[in-house]
Amino acid sequence: MFPTRITSDGRFVIFNSNITGPAMAIPLHVFLLVLFAALLHASWNAIIKSSTNTLLDTVALTIAAALLAAAVLPFTTPPAPASWPWLAASVLLHVCYFLMLGAVYRLGDLSHVYPLMRGIAPLLVALAGVLFLGESLSAMVWTGIALICAGILLPVLRHPQVLRERATPLALSIAVVIAGYTLVDGYGTRASGNSLSYCLWMFVLEAPPIVLVAWLAQRQRVFEYCRTRWRFAAVGGVCVLGSYSIALWAMISAPIAAIAALRETSVLFAALIGCTLLKERLGVWRIAGAAIIATGMALLRL
Repeated sequence: MFPTRITSDGRFVIFNSNITGPAMAIPLHVFLLVLFAALLHASWNAIIKSSTNTLLDTVALTIAAALLAAAVLPFTTPPAPASWPWLAASVLLHVCYFLMLGAVYRLGDLSHVYPLMRGIAPLLVALAGVLFLGESLSAMVWTGIALICAGILLPVLRHPQVLRERATPLALSIAVVIAGYTLVDGYGTRASGNSLSYCLWMFVLEAPPIVLVAWLAQRQRVFEYCRTRWRFAAVGGVCVLGSYSIALWAMISAPIAAIAALRETSVLFAALIGCTLLKERLGVWRIAGAAIIATGMALLRL
């Protein structure tokens, strides 16, 4: 467990962690695993977007992830008591995130809303970490984060009218929620002493309120829909749980903002999935964005 205190300027600091020390390059094995987590993340988002009922598919994936987490929990040690307030805040934020996610995919294409959600969050994480939580990032890491965010946003922001689409305000709101739970979970994981146990408890605790909201909204369809979509839910549940557990583990050994930015390279995988499976257009701007993202990724490894 990491000791903590509030500094004289009001910042919450966790000591003996990578947050207050000098930012270092992400180790290669962590780098590769986070890229794999990005692929898993894009995959389960594509499952939800391809659905005929995005709310109920979100619920089905949440249930599957919770059941998988509950099956593994008996073999792990509980998180340290200091992490439970973080865990409670994380559950609240993730419930909001999953419910908002089902709504935004009813309004916009994967190629539109996904980059907006994921492209702004890393910058918010980096700024909040530096201003309020005592995280220290090198100029190289800042540049890498900025390039990744720019590459993610470039394809969707090249046309001003995209900001007037119905899904845009909700997608931007989700970006704030993503930044919130990323910071909360980054610090909660470090305080927990066991990143896997922390992640498993999070998925177990967030499922009941999400299922309750869906049941109140579409009570006659929830469980029948989950029964007919259980194969997709099982695959998606593995992707959800695997993606986030890897990300939380990585945040212990590297700056939270850097891991958050690297994880959002899932946009590259989402673009490929959208192009090949969902028949969405892959144009020159997405290719240019991919090149910028790749440059940012290289800087995080230097």
